[in-house]
Amino acid sequence: MSWTTPDDVRAHVMRRWTHGDLLSPLVTGRSEFPIRVPCRTPSAREMTERFADVRAWAADLRALPHTRLTVRAVRHRTLGANELPSEIWIDTLDDALALAHKTTEARCFERLLTLTAQARPELLGWLADHPLRALELAGAWEHLLAVVTWIADHPRPNVYLRQVDLSGIDSKFIEAHRGPLGALLDAVLPKDAYDPTTSVAAGFATRYGFREKPLRVRLRPLDDALPLARIGTDITLDAPSLSALDPEARHVIITENEVNFLTLPTIPRAIALFGAGYGFAMLQGLPWLMQTRIHYWGDIDTHGFAILDQLRIYCPHAHSLLMDHETLFAHESHWGREDKQTARDLPRLTHDERQLYDELRDNRIRPQLRLEQERIGFRWVEQAIARLSSL
Repeated sequence: MSWTTPDDVRAHVMRRWTHGDLLSPLVTGRSEFPIRVPCRTPSAREMTERFADVRAWAADLRALPHTRLTVRAVRHRTLGANELPSEIWIDTLDDALALAHKTTEARCFERLLTLTAQARPELLGWLADHPLRALELAGAWEHLLAVVTWIADHPRPNVYLRQVDLSGIDSKFIEAHRGPLGALLDAVLPKDAYDPTTSVAAGFATRYGFREKPLRVRLRPLDDALPLARIGTDITLDAPSLSALDPEARHVIITENEVNFLTLPTIPRAIALFGAGYGFAMLQGLPWLMQTRIHYWGDIDTHGFAILDQLRIYCPHAHSLLMDHETLFAHESHWGREDKQTARDLPRLTHDERQLYDELRDNRIRPQLRLEQERIGFRWVEQAIARLSSL
């Protein structure tokens, strides 16, 4: 049956709810009511052939609460005069909310509206544009407004998030709600109070002028004659301290595996760096690093080569270590599986590295092939390291 049913009317109202059309008027004061719901009615032929169905259809629509019907008189040579629904109207917002079973949610939204108007009236436009998102955040809304107000009153505060002193609110709350806080802050703050080039998700603190936890690098001197060896055998430094160093190193080995980092053998005038992963940006601030021969030792898999490619953005002269065909096939018994391969082009690989990377990402040797760096025989590692000493 193609005639409009009570379920069709409710679905029409729910679409308006989903689009925010039933809550936005509470903010803007602009009402579209009464609204007319499209009504598909029986044809003259259907009235003749299915008169009982038509009467039942009309009765169902008349019984639908919170609606108003207009009717038209229909005369039929057999059935006589009848009145059938021709238009369906919803006269008020309250009627629409009741039809959608959203009255409780609307009352909750009105509470959010009152709180917002009192605390941050600049956010009323955002509330009108995103009413359902505000409802999702209803349980945290007062705290969100408090954080927004604190940051608006202390633009670019140059303190840690932990130092935002608000009752019932800690840094974990702020970190867990970075997304909505970012949207609200961008709607409130002047353009010079935040950095639009830094993403909310990855750099909330930087975007809004908070202090970031210092980046730290863990390193090992691999030569007891280096000045660093007098400090210790396993050293962690923040970026400014590391930048100010002159480690007098000729070789730097970057490795992703802690055991490998701890067991690298002695190499004249060499140090090891641990755990940079994809975060190599701080390395470009180390002037002494550009004077060394850098060796990156990662897993032989697609992500290992992707990390190497990323490193070369900051250190174009970096060399790969133990990431070659010879090492891979010498350890076939230790091959594993890479769960999620990367498939993008890596323009900063050498010819030989790109050839092996293509074989891995195209699964030419074996599907999702991976050789983790810690599975390479230690004697093999020692031989490769010994060759570095002659470079």
